[in-house]
Amino acid sequence: MAFDPCLSIHLCDDLSYRYGSGIFGPEPEYRRLDAIRRSLRDPDCQGPDPVYSIVMDVGREEHQSELHRRMLLFGVVGYAAGRLGHEPVRSQGHIHAVAPHCGWSTPEIFEIWEGRAIIYAQERAMDDPGRCVAVEAGPGDHVVVPPGWAHCVINANPDAVMLFGAWCDRQYGFDYSGVHAHGGLAWFPLLDGVDTIHWEPNPRYKSSTLSLRSARPYPELGLSASVPLYEQFARNPESVQWVSDPARFANLWPAFEP
Repeated sequence: MAFDPCLSIHLCDDLSYRYGSGIFGPEPEYRRLDAIRRSLRDPDCQGPDPVYSIVMDVGREEHQSELHRRMLLFGVVGYAAGRLGHEPVRSQGHIHAVAPHCGWSTPEIFEIWEGRAIIYAQERAMDDPGRCVAVEAGPGDHVVVPPGWAHCVINANPDAVMLFGAWCDRQYGFDYSGVHAHGGLAWFPLLDGVDTIHWEPNPRYKSSTLSLRSARPYPELGLSASVPLYEQFARNPESVQWVSDPARFANLWPAFEP
């Protein structure tokens, strides 16, 4: 990888993972195409299978007890190359379930390691989706999805795999109900003949406006744009503590956008 995440985890050709010395992590979970069809524009489409693989709760062995104590979880996700019909490879979309220990639907910080990604997020998964934002990001870029927002991650380049890391709450859970009830999120990403992504509204939602933007720094959250996410925790665990304790920035979240 051109970008060094300061965490020795490598994606293999079969979407499995290889851990370096001193790194802990589980066997991967694989998301099959059948598991995400309900959220796709064409539920009967063909595409790579598995679509992506996940290893949740990875890190340096020296930090394992501290991560548990702070209710923090670091995960890594690798996406296949290819298309899902006319859509790029992507996740189905969800809202984070309320974490019992803090009483919040917790935020998430994404960091792209390899390839090109789009993080799509909408304010809610109801008939009126509220604010809708699509953030394009490349290696080293960070994207924060605030509490309660429905979101998905998209591999923006069908010719290459995409890999990212993310800070999550340890009691993470996924609520798919609103997304499934609407047959997906409020906007579908579609690839044209030259693999450029265009956006089509989902008619099951009320009319909304989609804001397209590039990844940005987050000084208001105390994040460094130049230090990899895991290394920020290693140097100062408090720097990402708001992921599992979002009340620390309760005043910011109402107006916050990715």
